[in-house]
Amino acid sequence: MTVAGHRHERIAEEIHHEVSTMIAGELKDPRIAGLTTVTEVRVSPDLKLARIFVSVDGTEEEHASTLQGLAAASGFIRRELGVRLRMRRSPELLFLLDRSEEYSQRIDELLRATKKQPES
Repeated sequence: MTVAGHRHERIAEEIHHEVSTMIAGELKDPRIAGLTTVTEVRVSPDLKLARIFVSVDGTEEEHASTLQGLAAASGFIRRELGVRLRMRRSPELLFLLDRSEEYSQRIDELLRATKKQPES
């Protein structure tokens, strides 16, 4: 692949950095929980859609309210990304909850449980 073939990956990295910065201090929506972290950004090759995976510490209600707050702020975030990254058209933003941490913890628990069982 050529360098231009990896453009969407480079843009995904920049979006990850900028959205993390915005969530950390620029968004004032009270629905967005304090411990919200951008874990991954996937941008489609045509640069029309960006899936932003976020990890939120807290209850299911806090997860839902954080996603609602991010969805409400997506227009602001999209406009800011266009300005900061100097893009003519910013991708549509889709915020998704990243449950990979919970999934890996569950697998670790299961592995530990199998190791503790006495061998017959």
